[in-house]
Amino acid sequence: MRLRVIGRDPLPEAWTPQGAPHVWLLRIDDRAPWRPEEYERVLDAQERTRAAGFVRPLHRERYVASHMALRQLLGAYTGTSPEAVALVREPCPGCGELHGRPAVAGSPPRLHFNLSHAGDLALLAFADTPVGADVERRQPDSVVADVSRLLHPKETEELDALPPARRTPAFARCWTRKEAYLKGTGTGLSEAPSVTYVGTGPAPVSPPGWTLTDVAVGEGYAGALAVRERADTP
Repeated sequence: MRLRVIGRDPLPEAWTPQGAPHVWLLRIDDRAPWRPEEYERVLDAQERTRAAGFVRPLHRERYVASHMALRQLLGAYTGTSPEAVALVREPCPGCGELHGRPAVAGSPPRLHFNLSHAGDLALLAFADTPVGADVERRQPDSVVADVSRLLHPKETEELDALPPARRTPAFARCWTRKEAYLKGTGTGLSEAPSVTYVGTGPAPVSPPGWTLTDVAVGEGYAGALAVRERADTP
């Protein structure tokens, strides 16, 4: 795997639900790009089409590297080769169309996963209940000022009350929590960012039935994880 594992040990031998999610933080090595003959035999048709659509080689390499990592991990968890992993989409909770959470066809029971990548980082999460992960680069003040108007009214109020130096990291925390939660539910941004409150402070506010956790991903980035509570959770 031509990525540096920051947050976890080497590849597991098989998937065993353990309650706590497995979280992988990887740094993409842009100096060792994947050659087309290497990744085209592993990625499926949809992934290859998406990779070919990037204009900038750097963006293509980061997409390919993160999806190769996802397939290598899923292959290790399911006991199959990376190219044999059949990625599908679950039905969307809102409309029923097949663009909801990603899944593996015929995967072991209770294997859920999610992938996010930004810049040279990739964040991957695996859990025994639905899970969402998000990593984002911190945005400039101008973007924060515009997008913060779209958040939950209480979150907007919290940001407005902060001095400028603290507003940008607070917005990053809030946005990654929100993205992780919406990816976990499978609705994505078909649910407006103003609907669910996740908070902007140091500790996330978890929506009912979910647990939100901030993930330390390094300077200039923010990361978050959302895991749906198990039915047997007290």
